[in-house]
Amino acid sequence: MAYILNIETSTKNCSVSIAKDGNTLLCKEVAESGYSHAEKLHVFIEELLLELQLKYSDLNAVAVSQGPGSYTGLRIGISAAKGLCYALNIPMIAVDTLEVLTRKLQISEGFIIPMIDARRMEVYSAIFDAQYQKIRATQAEIITEDSFANLEKPVYFVGDSFEKAKAVLTKPNFIFKEDVIYPSASEMGALSYDKYKKNDTVDVAYFEPYYLKDFMTTAPKK
Repeated sequence: MAYILNIETSTKNCSVSIAKDGNTLLCKEVAESGYSHAEKLHVFIEELLLELQLKYSDLNAVAVSQGPGSYTGLRIGISAAKGLCYALNIPMIAVDTLEVLTRKLQISEGFIIPMIDARRMEVYSAIFDAQYQKIRATQAEIITEDSFANLEKPVYFVGDSFEKAKAVLTKPNFIFKEDVIYPSASEMGALSYDKYKKNDTVDVAYFEPYYLKDFMTTAPKK
């Protein structure tokens, strides 16, 4: 029996769940434009443990969404995961953010393309088949009318970028989930448990978020 704490903070959604043997028991999350992750994350963890009548010592591992996504959000989630793993002397598991996002959909055929907004017409995306197998690696790419044109089967898009993507991706086999959907810790349970069983963990001291792009800042105006 394994209890795994799952942390997903790669987007505006601050999301935490606890899963038992891969089955999510409880999830708490909130999506706010102000990125309240630093204030909400540890509160959610405490609330989950209290409501499930668990102690920190009951946790067998901590899983965290590794990116790509928000620099600040990823840093907050991964720092929290590292602190807990150090304190509790338990393993840390890293889960692909876009793979988490694909689990919001279930399809019988075709492809799932999860997208996370990377500003302007750029997105972080990958391509998965109906069995959630990644068939094209994660990329930061500018969406144009020619994007994904080689895919002939139904293509399902999910994420927080459907408005700008739908404006240019107009092939008849393109299907959009017309809601802003963020990755959630509620879909991390099975993924993190599978890695836990395989002892697929990361080095707590040296693990870094998967930013995909270099961090850029804007010089302050004088």
